[in-house]
Amino acid sequence: MIAAALVCLLGCGTLFAQDKGYWRAASANANQTTGDIVISDSKLTIDFLGYSLAPIRKLTQIEVGAAFDVDVNAAGGGDMYRLAIPGDKRFLHKNTLCGSEETQWMVTYVDGSTLHVAFFSGASMPVLTAEALSNSSDVCGIFSYGR
Repeated sequence: MIAAALVCLLGCGTLFAQDKGYWRAASANANQTTGDIVISDSKLTIDFLGYSLAPIRKLTQIEVGAAFDVDVNAAGGGDMYRLAIPGDKRFLHKNTLCGSEETQWMVTYVDGSTLHVAFFSGASMPVLTAEALSNSSDVCGIFSYGR
């Protein structure tokens, strides 16, 4: 009985922290710009530099589908975060995340052992619908990472 309760607690905790930890760059975008990343409860680390990270809310499956072009019935969860990465901050190969704009939002989606990350500029919280994203100038890029 106690073992079953511990398994449930550990499993439930994992569901709410799926994007936490060390992630290896998997997409060409990630390999050219960020390299590997680390996400903790309060910090995003890119290229050995830490940036404060504030969790905002869980994403709905419809938002995940719109942001990452995945089936809205797919398993996994997504999260939205607030952060502040200066527009002039250069990462690998002298690339920036959002051109000259400050990166202010990050959304994540975990699918098995793959983490998808989208960065956004703009002071307003991004609207994660297919229509809004297709007309938005605040979408900076989508990156993929693996474990």
